Amino acid sequence: MAQFINAKEDLVTEAIDGVLATSGGALSRLDGYPHIKVVFRSDWDKSRVALVSGGGSGHEPAHAGFVGPGMLTAAVCGEVFASPSVEAVLAGILAVTGDAGCLLIVKNYTGDRLNFGLAAERARALGRKVEMVVVDDDIALPDLPQPRGVAGTLFVHKITGAMAEAGADLASVTRAAREVIGKVASIGMSLDTCTIPGSHKENRIGAGKAELGLGIHGEPGVEQVDFSTAMGAMATVVEKLRDHATGEVVAIVNNLGSTTPLEMSVLTHALTETGLVGQIIGPAPLMTSLDMHGFSVSILAVTAEEQAALAAPVSLPAWPGLVPVTAPRVVALPDGLTPIEPIPSINERTRAIIEKVADLLISAEGALNGLDAKSGDGDTGSTLATASRALKSSLDRMPLADLTQLFPALGNELSQTMGGSSGVILAIFFNAAGDACANGASVQRALVEGLERVSQVGGAKVGDRTMIDALAPALAALPEGIAAAADAARAGADSTAGIHRAKAGRAAYVPEENLRGHNDPGAEAVALLFDALAKEMGI
Repeated sequence: MAQFINAKEDLVTEAIDGVLATSGGALSRLDGYPHIKVVFRSDWDKSRVALVSGGGSGHEPAHAGFVGPGMLTAAVCGEVFASPSVEAVLAGILAVTGDAGCLLIVKNYTGDRLNFGLAAERARALGRKVEMVVVDDDIALPDLPQPRGVAGTLFVHKITGAMAEAGADLASVTRAAREVIGKVASIGMSLDTCTIPGSHKENRIGAGKAELGLGIHGEPGVEQVDFSTAMGAMATVVEKLRDHATGEVVAIVNNLGSTTPLEMSVLTHALTETGLVGQIIGPAPLMTSLDMHGFSVSILAVTAEEQAALAAPVSLPAWPGLVPVTAPRVVALPDGLTPIEPIPSINERTRAIIEKVADLLISAEGALNGLDAKSGDGDTGSTLATASRALKSSLDRMPLADLTQLFPALGNELSQTMGGSSGVILAIFFNAAGDACANGASVQRALVEGLERVSQVGGAKVGDRTMIDALAPALAALPEGIAAAADAARAGADSTAGIHRAKAGRAAYVPEENLRGHNDPGAEAVALLFDALAKEMGI
């Protein structure tokens, strides 16, 4: 898999220097590359308790992204998924620890415990006051004697960071850290494993499956479960966490790497629907696992003091802050935009035809998306299918017995349910057809006038490689019967495969070689529609 890296051996040091270069001078590093990679606060004066954390790289923004006022004093970075050395940790301790002492916040992995632990012993031998806490928040494997430390570690960073910034002593900060560790619980789920730079990706998660409880280094989880929806995935995670949710619960919603912001928002909505948590940090990439396509949820039942510490503002871009869960605030549409509901009427024949066409477009979703991927963004099938499902559900309130009302009703419905330019185009088409029908035009003439209005507004015409290449000949042939219209639509759609330069629509921005030999997806949809009409009408 291609990645934006230079040499594998320089990956971490170059990444750290990128963080430093954009910190505005707030961060510094020790001069120990490549073996000692320590990032620390430039403004640190050693008068307060120092907080040092770290571990293997690949979890960004953890840990260097959380170095700053109100959180960590220093982060000790190892290579990707590898603990930093004893010397690196010791260097970090010595660089930031004054008379107030230092707290090491360590995730529960053998390498981290050993290297941070020995460094603490050596620092004590040099006269430094050093305490160490080990975070073991992962509940995926309940019988494991040494649970892993994962994203719940960030609760410890933030709460102890606020205390240290306020001047609390080492004993108080350490006690607070241990109290938080005793309550925090985390679990993750992923649809895919991560890609370690320079290594082949392990493809152990099959199609239709998700892995529950995998580690932040890509370690196998407790089990692979069936996956269907975000709501179901979140329900599975919440079920594991529920026994740990007592009192006022705060959740960290963590992106494990490559889950899109859109997906993370859907997952967060699913979490808020469960009623499990009252406040949320995220959703955001906080403790990632390179490019893992997954998420994790960490929860903490907070005291008033802990909640205040979590809410204390920090100036770190990577930290999203604490917000309460609130119901969506919905405001009525402004005057003039509330859609006018048509008067319903019944026509079983018209209803059956619309349902047949809608079902056809729904079934063609994948094929049309694949065709659109050649010339656009691959969503034509999804756009039409979404609108078709909505249209089917609205038929009970449609004026099916009166075309002068039905055409504009169809246009209004599609303009609301069909995204992008397609909804607007069809709204113009059907509203213009409705106007023509109301003025006494035949159905065929009304549809032609609708198409003419679309061409006027959108600027496309036959030969521009759009849906018009199929729709125009179909409407022209309609007086000869629906079968002739279907044949004309098919011929028009197929002709677009030979149009190598689009002059309208998104395909106009696509190289000619991508278009050659492929039908325009909009024209193909029109051809499929007329074919379905011909079959439904028994011709």
